[in-house]
Amino acid sequence: MNLLVCISKTPETTAKISFKDNDTAFNADGVSYIMNPYDEWYALVRAIELKEKLGAGKVTIINVGPAANDTVIRKGLAIGADEAVRINMEPASALNTAFQIAEYAKANAFDVVFTGKETIDYNGAEVGAMVAEYLDMPFISFGTNLEMNGNTATISRDIEGGEEVLDVATPFVVSAAKGMAEQRIPNMRGIMMAKRKPLNVVEPAAFTDNVKVVNYTLPAAKSSVKLVDPENMDELVRLLHEEAKII
Repeated sequence: MNLLVCISKTPETTAKISFKDNDTAFNADGVSYIMNPYDEWYALVRAIELKEKLGAGKVTIINVGPAANDTVIRKGLAIGADEAVRINMEPASALNTAFQIAEYAKANAFDVVFTGKETIDYNGAEVGAMVAEYLDMPFISFGTNLEMNGNTATISRDIEGGEEVLDVATPFVVSAAKGMAEQRIPNMRGIMMAKRKPLNVVEPAAFTDNVKVVNYTLPAAKSSVKLVDPENMDELVRLLHEEAKII
């Protein structure tokens, strides 16, 4: 089985976020980066588990980005991916990212394309569905479990008030949410082997991007905590009504 896992590089969750160039670009100064957790912990690990269970196949990871992303990509190889591909560009939109991934996937006949459910920086949850549309494949979002039986996958996903279970034949695209797999920590053998695994750099396909970032803004600063005397319930009600506006 030929499996493709889309991975992203995101700032660490503790990174201090700021912008530059009149708030039109992210300020990366002093920011440490990691592989997007939904891609790493759930999508990539589940793909590796499927390959191990089947005893055959290949897991390829793909990233759209510049050479600075290679460190994060190498971590994916250390965890257990067989090979990696980097589309050599800085995408300006999710649509461009999805287009580049789909163009590569079309030429390599993957049975399953995995993405994380979203990236922790933009939280858009867009790329998976866009890749599926470009490839004309079924798309299952927010999968929490995936089992293969021949060429048919049984996928569970959480819905309002319950769980939905679907059967889908390959090829298809799935976005992985919490529950799909458990995080794996690269061991020393995996780290050493990752240095010898192929990381193929591919030039991007021509694409006209109609999306342009106008500006970014930070959320409003949180106000300080207000302490209310437990005997003064009238003041508490007033604050909840007039300031918090939740009653």
